[in-house]
Amino acid sequence: MIKTLSVATIWVTDQNEALRFYTEKLGLDICADVTNGDYRWLTVGLKTQPDIQFQLAALKPGGGFTAEDVAQLTKLVEAGKMGVGPWKTDDCQAAYETFKARGVEFIQPPTSRPYGTIEAIFKDNSGNVMLLSQDK
Repeated sequence: MIKTLSVATIWVTDQNEALRFYTEKLGLDICADVTNGDYRWLTVGLKTQPDIQFQLAALKPGGGFTAEDVAQLTKLVEAGKMGVGPWKTDDCQAAYETFKARGVEFIQPPTSRPYGTIEAIFKDNSGNVMLLSQDK
């Protein structure tokens, strides 16, 4: 039987830049950084949720992806059609101010939603769109 989800993939255009974004701007921790030949297994995670990691997966041919696959996926990522979320917070406004001061690009500031949340929308440095969410 399946017990938990342990790793979720975030496709990135540059693993080093993504690592800086997720650690320096969002405050996540490095969980794994292992290189084997030209493959790099890179994951980050939250101290408050150690049972899940986020793989910062390089958009490059290999592992079943052709150059055409990578071009299509890169186009989707850079256009903001991919992403992970929502990221939960206790104070959306405070997180928004902190992240904005660190240079995170927001598409939408914290906004009250009729379904019981306050949400802000931001992008990572690859173009992935993320939702920052607070329960009311």
